[in-house]
Amino acid sequence: MTRTVIESKTKTAIIGFEEPFCVIGERINPTGRKKLAEELEAGDFSRVEADAIAQVAAGADILDINSGAVFTNKMAEDSRYADNNFVEPPLMREMVERVQAIVDVPLCIDSSVPGALENGLAAAEGRPLLNSVTGEEERLELVLPLVKKYNVPVVAISNDDTGISEDPDVRFAVAKKIVERAADFGIPAHDIVVDPLVMPVGAMGTAGLQVFTLVRRLRDELGVNTTCGASNVSFGLPNRHGINNAFLPMAMTAGMTSAIMNPIALPIGPIKIAERKQKLLEAGVIIPDDMDDETFVKLMGMGSTLARPGKEMEAIRAANFLMDHDPSGAAWINFNKDPDAAPAGGRSGGRRRRRG
Repeated sequence: MTRTVIESKTKTAIIGFEEPFCVIGERINPTGRKKLAEELEAGDFSRVEADAIAQVAAGADILDINSGAVFTNKMAEDSRYADNNFVEPPLMREMVERVQAIVDVPLCIDSSVPGALENGLAAAEGRPLLNSVTGEEERLELVLPLVKKYNVPVVAISNDDTGISEDPDVRFAVAKKIVERAADFGIPAHDIVVDPLVMPVGAMGTAGLQVFTLVRRLRDELGVNTTCGASNVSFGLPNRHGINNAFLPMAMTAGMTSAIMNPIALPIGPIKIAERKQKLLEAGVIIPDDMDDETFVKLMGMGSTLARPGKEMEAIRAANFLMDHDPSGAAWINFNKDPDAAPAGGRSGGRRRRRG
């Protein structure tokens, strides 16, 4: 069966039909994260490093590194910073080097700028995943030679010069075109991971059914692995985690083999803790002076003050177990150990294979 191999210096992640579902951590991405973009502009990579450590601890198999930052202040001083082709290549190299210095997991090099992709590939140890190529002619001619040159797998997104089609047959045709064009460059189908594009179910009621059908076709007719931006399906809806938690196991059953997603349940901050304490005090509830914040949020069912694996990770682990991708339930048991008794860690029982 199809196996897509991604490597760091010493570890291997395999995306495959017979493998546990592969989680690609998405948080190292300044798009929509103003604070992270500001820190990167100032040369501060501490949040990048913290996100890398937290995602690996939560169980991410691969870390996506996206260099799409906008340096607003520098742009005002130097017009070159308005050009992503100037900003992203050196930033990508620095981000890759910083992440590799603190965690040893395979990477996914993510950018729309070819120079950033190549810098990331040159800096990455092992065999990273490249994100991404589309069916647009210009993009195919720019990215596929890089894939061949560095002998790496690539995410293929099912849109082309006409944009993103709502017709799943069109998206399948774009994926097929990319696979065929890749073959012309000597790139095998097992090194293509197709993103069939998940639409928000709140805007299109058939979005879930569409992607499940598409994934089956991609598996059965093209023999390729698949991925997606998992949270897209719940965009704009209440209780997004509830929808995501149902969507991921259903997609896995249809044949989806990986997802680009946030593996972390974000910690409860001091503002929310203070607000809850104030409400309790107003209700006449006495809070012991020596109660620490972590104990308090647990008692209140608020979560944790620490970054912990998210509910989506729980759904994925359970589905792996039920689909017999977790021999004897070893990973499920390890995942559900008391986090206060043992650190949250990566999976056991067969995803990562140590080399050497």
